[in-house]
Amino acid sequence: MPDLEKLNAALIEGDWKTAAAVTRAALAAGVAPLAIVTGHLVPAMDEVGRLFECEEYFVPEMLLSARAMKASMEIVRPLLAATGIEPVGRVVIGTVKGDLHDIGKNLVAAMLEGGGFEVIDLGADVAPELFIEAASTRNANLVALSALLTVTMPSMKTTIDAFQAAGVRQRVKIMVGGAPVTQQYADAIGADGYSDSAGSAVALARKLVAV
Repeated sequence: MPDLEKLNAALIEGDWKTAAAVTRAALAAGVAPLAIVTGHLVPAMDEVGRLFECEEYFVPEMLLSARAMKASMEIVRPLLAATGIEPVGRVVIGTVKGDLHDIGKNLVAAMLEGGGFEVIDLGADVAPELFIEAASTRNANLVALSALLTVTMPSMKTTIDAFQAAGVRQRVKIMVGGAPVTQQYADAIGADGYSDSAGSAVALARKLVAV
């Protein structure tokens, strides 16, 4: 039986090759895909988020851990889908219209996937109607909006208003984040939640889908 503690360590240390190798060995030894996710990927990424919150980790370390997590998830994801096991929640994520920055969004997406969510990543410069279409067709219960520029922050409100106008606002929770975004702004535009970091975004997402 492979030592799955090595998987936790690989994720925390950002060693994607070891993460992939241990994941393959665990599956070959008969470890259930869901056990790998809930017993190792989720706790390890929670620890990475904690280290970031404590300022022991910074964005480069987070990105390395996210890459390691994705290497493991790429192996496990098809097997999870085949079993029909439901994720913690389905989240549509993207950087809002007019904003081409995606590093922060990518980091949040990776942390959410590591936290057990199914992530539908629409990329950057995403129009409101694309968020609505993806949330509707993929049956998402959470939408995450990112903005890095002050001038694109109004696109967050435009997107939330578009969900309202389309009559689907009540079906999803909407969380927002990004360097210029604040809790005050999130409250003003009618968002359901605000996170100031990738680590805290996972805790917020879990709280929102549990409501």
